[in-house]
Amino acid sequence: MDQIYSYKSMPSIHECLIERVNSTRKFHPLLLALAVGSPAMTAVAEKPVNFVVIYLDDMGMGDLSITGASGYQTPHIDQMAREGVRFTHFYSPQAVCSASRAGLLTGCYPNRIGFSGALDHRAQTGINPEEETMAEVLKKRNYATAAFGKWHLGHVPEFLPLRHGFDEYFGIPYSNDMWPNHPVSKNYYPPLPLIEGEQTVAENPDQTQFTTWFTEKTVDFIKRNRENTFFVYLAHPMPHVPLFVSEKFKGKSEQGLYGDVMMEIDWSVGQILKTLDDLGLSENTLVVFTSDNGPWLNYGNHAGSAGGLREGKGTSFEGGQRVPCIMRWKGVLEEGTVCNNLASAIDILPTLADIAGAELPAQKIDGVSLLPLLKGEPDADPRQTFLYYYRRNNLEAVRHGHWKLVFAHPGRTYKGFEPGKDGQPGGANENFAHEEGLYDLRRDPGEQYDLKEYYPEIVRELEKIANEARLDLGDDLTGQPGQNRREPGRIISKEQP
Repeated sequence: MDQIYSYKSMPSIHECLIERVNSTRKFHPLLLALAVGSPAMTAVAEKPVNFVVIYLDDMGMGDLSITGASGYQTPHIDQMAREGVRFTHFYSPQAVCSASRAGLLTGCYPNRIGFSGALDHRAQTGINPEEETMAEVLKKRNYATAAFGKWHLGHVPEFLPLRHGFDEYFGIPYSNDMWPNHPVSKNYYPPLPLIEGEQTVAENPDQTQFTTWFTEKTVDFIKRNRENTFFVYLAHPMPHVPLFVSEKFKGKSEQGLYGDVMMEIDWSVGQILKTLDDLGLSENTLVVFTSDNGPWLNYGNHAGSAGGLREGKGTSFEGGQRVPCIMRWKGVLEEGTVCNNLASAIDILPTLADIAGAELPAQKIDGVSLLPLLKGEPDADPRQTFLYYYRRNNLEAVRHGHWKLVFAHPGRTYKGFEPGKDGQPGGANENFAHEEGLYDLRRDPGEQYDLKEYYPEIVRELEKIANEARLDLGDDLTGQPGQNRREPGRIISKEQP
């Protein structure tokens, strides 16, 4: 039986299950230099590494053809997986938009930096200027930086990307459904702004062009910075509802509009990878592809698939937070690797910093570098624990190794409700009384079999980990405030973009 340790001091107990297409391990000279070099980056100093992070909105674990999607194909994303590493136990920071993006860009659990839920046009908070984003970390190494697509970390200028380390920005400040045509809240939202830099350049823009526009901006940025070191963050608004697709993909799938949208996103990934290949940049560019959370299941045929996992967006069950993640660094990462180690989007910032030789933020972060995994180091297992927070600050579950303990909590369930259709939402119970349960995710990824009565010692050890987390980050379910949470940014001006 596995022994479980404090999340502050844990040996490796999670099996490092790495499957490889080729039995012979091949290492690129740069990767060998990273493996033997320290502060890593003798080789990187000679050939700096670029970064492209592609972040989808509401894509589920089963939404790629490589993970079981039906009715459409995602050949470029599948090819990316064949040329790199595909993670099977990769978690979004939280199961909803703003909080997830805050975690990605700062390397922190969202509640550490005062984030929860999804910000809208009335929000009085945003990302605190004292927090260092991924872009700000990389600016220390003279990276050119850009963000395209959905931001969702505050809508007034002091919260927009140009104030947080990005040189360029073109996109929308919050979700694409926060507009006057919302199916449930018509006329609650003002016109959706399209922002360039810090200026609104259009209101209620043509959403059928979003995927094309943001892809073209990304490709153009890469071409303009081919002689520089660059970081580009492409945050597609799709496949979040309302779904829109350009004419070039309309009606192309057998899975309706959702399939069309996923095919266009696959085209987008293909355009970016082709650009890197054509410019000879693929061997010094790490591309990361993942999602902000799982599928919004009550939208029925306009929602994605959790791939057999339990529940979806807005829950701390696996379907809400376990998402696809693929990383490609051509000629460096071993092709066709499937990594079953635990990892999270909060680990991307420290990983990029490690590769770039950049200093981490001065304030505490929660992410760990995945570079040992990417290098293929024997027994590498940098993340062994993950905390599932939701709502304002509820610690709803904790995972260590392959064991997950879900605490009793009120939360969303989609079970028992008829899903929506064609853009209209179905029902969900937002305050269902979920019971405590212990799950072995190695054998039961769908969280169907509660084992707490059979492994009481595992429950006790996971509770110890949870208690340490509560002291650190708090827990509304147990009334603990936490000692190390920081405030979000707060609006200091009335200025609108």
